[in-house]
Amino acid sequence: MLKVLDHLEEWIVTFLIGAATLIIFAAVVHRYSSGFAIPGVQDWLLGINMGWAQELCIIMFVWMAKFGAAYGVRTGIHVGVDVLINRLNDSMRAKFIIFGLVAGATFTGIVGTLGAAFVWENGAHYAIFTSLGIDPGDVPEGPTTPDLEWPTWVVYSAVPLGSYLMCFRFLQVLAGFLRSGELPHHDHSKVEGVDEAAPDLLGEAFQEAEELEHAVGGSRRWKRLFGIRNDKGAKGKGGRK
Repeated sequence: MLKVLDHLEEWIVTFLIGAATLIIFAAVVHRYSSGFAIPGVQDWLLGINMGWAQELCIIMFVWMAKFGAAYGVRTGIHVGVDVLINRLNDSMRAKFIIFGLVAGATFTGIVGTLGAAFVWENGAHYAIFTSLGIDPGDVPEGPTTPDLEWPTWVVYSAVPLGSYLMCFRFLQVLAGFLRSGELPHHDHSKVEGVDEAAPDLLGEAFQEAEELEHAVGGSRRWKRLFGIRNDKGAKGKGGRK
């Protein structure tokens, strides 16, 4: 179950990043290419309405940020200042880590609860009652977004969903720390899909230089041992004679 949730979390973030990038690219190309007076093409481009792109991308980035924050808690990629914590002894360090994780879970749980109440009063109450055939009474329908005209409670649902997921991730990390004493750690120098270490070219060059130096030094020692002189030295001495 947790693996499914992990993959779903990663798929949501990946999809939102990719889709938002494509939409922004299409909107920019549409805006600037519509200015070229190309017969037929310009009329077709001007007929395409891309006014909703900015609003949709903002919504997608909000959802991406909330689910990405939960992913960051699970993988340990959030930036933290732990210089003082790491200088403490193991017992005190563990207590401060547990306190931080409990505080994070409490805060995100409160934000999720407040967000759920806001979403419920902002139109979710009316939408759910109407879909179930229940008379909503005097409950307001709720506002909609300016361009896409989506119910705002759908957009704001990212707050309770993302916050509750982040709260769950804090509790998951807390359980793992109590069990093993370790926190999730992300190696920023590691590239996914690249398992082999980069070759140490400088080290290899020094090693080859040392081998060459030993080889040359050994050759000179053997020449001195057997009294062998190079041609240049022999000619020089012969000339002086």
